[in-house]
Amino acid sequence: MSWEPRDRVLEILYEADRRPNSNPDTEELAPRTARLVSGVLASQEELDSLITEISDGWRVERMPAVDRAVLRLGAYELIHEPETPIGAVIDEAVRLAKKYSTGDSGAFVNGVLSALAQRHRGQDSEEE
Repeated sequence: MSWEPRDRVLEILYEADRRPNSNPDTEELAPRTARLVSGVLASQEELDSLITEISDGWRVERMPAVDRAVLRLGAYELIHEPETPIGAVIDEAVRLAKKYSTGDSGAFVNGVLSALAQRHRGQDSEEE
């Protein structure tokens, strides 16, 4: 099966979330996919704290596992990969949420990541 890079990252992050003591093997992955997986996992505590703070009362551990993975990936890209345009990060995160999670997840992911982009990049996602 052919995967979009973020779809593959989401799959790996979802599996890592379901098996917390596992360590995903990133050696066989494309460089960008491996970098995103490793970066999200290494920054997970920081990302979860930011997501919880912005999501107004929704603790990350109470969110559906797919939403957690999508938000962690989007938050990582917004904070640690500033060369990736805000619009691309948010659009892809919303696409993943709509494709793999609940009907309400796309709007929730959009709101959280837009607020995070405003806070950490100082601009609205509409500007890019």
